[in-house]
Amino acid sequence: MSEAAYPVRPQRRSEIGEGGIIQWLLVTVAVVFLTSVLLLPLAVVFGEGLRKGWETFFAAFTEPDTLAAVRLTLLVAAIAVPFNIVFGLAASWAISKFEFVGKNLLLTLIDLPFSVSPVISGLVFVLLFGAQGWLGPWLEAHDLKIIFAVPGIVLATVFVTFPFVARELIPLMQAQGTSEEEAALTLGASGWHTFRHVTLPNVKWALLYGVLLCNARAMGEFGAVSVVSGHIRGLTNTMPLQIEILYNEYNFTAAFAVATLLAALALLTLVLKSLLEWRFAGELAATKRH
Repeated sequence: MSEAAYPVRPQRRSEIGEGGIIQWLLVTVAVVFLTSVLLLPLAVVFGEGLRKGWETFFAAFTEPDTLAAVRLTLLVAAIAVPFNIVFGLAASWAISKFEFVGKNLLLTLIDLPFSVSPVISGLVFVLLFGAQGWLGPWLEAHDLKIIFAVPGIVLATVFVTFPFVARELIPLMQAQGTSEEEAALTLGASGWHTFRHVTLPNVKWALLYGVLLCNARAMGEFGAVSVVSGHIRGLTNTMPLQIEILYNEYNFTAAFAVATLLAALALLTLVLKSLLEWRFAGELAATKRH
């Protein structure tokens, strides 16, 4: 047969050099950008925190106010993350497995914290629960304090972090469909048994990713917590707020020491995520194919 019947396929640009140049250019731009806005600032934080030595670094955490800030940060994360796990599982289960009135509205509301400034979120809680807020007189009459107290900090943190788990689970559950759950129910399994032994194993990695991201955001939240906390030393200051106070008092060594701890916790979250991806790569690929 003639060569016209089998036209010669043109070489890809990457094979003749142009695509390779563009590829390396894009990679270079990405590396320079990440180095400038991520790696370099992190290096400065760690460098400043350790500039005066380990003894000075650890001495920063012996201050009662700093210790209280660390404890409060961990406490708030320990409360907010489990709450968001329950909410994320329930919301993603309902959205992906059922049809109901208001489904699109629920999806929109889940994305609300991504589009609303955290400061606005904090002001909303002040408007609701503050002394001059809608529920303020009732709370005061019953000796309940939310704003300028730990409950307000927890509420603000939950609000800004609740999309993370749900948004990791919803696309995966929608892609998986309902066939396995329907089969389990047909075979006589209860709803709870189906959830534990069918749905949950299929989404466990997405759930874990959502938990890691949620935890990192909960510990690092500043805007909403700043509004509702009242900045009461030793009582309502989380680590981000304590860093601001120390920096404004020109106690730069202590400020960068606490910032180093906060950055280390965030990096630990990323390392755990990467280790899980590496260790369970096969199961992750099988979940995605499913």
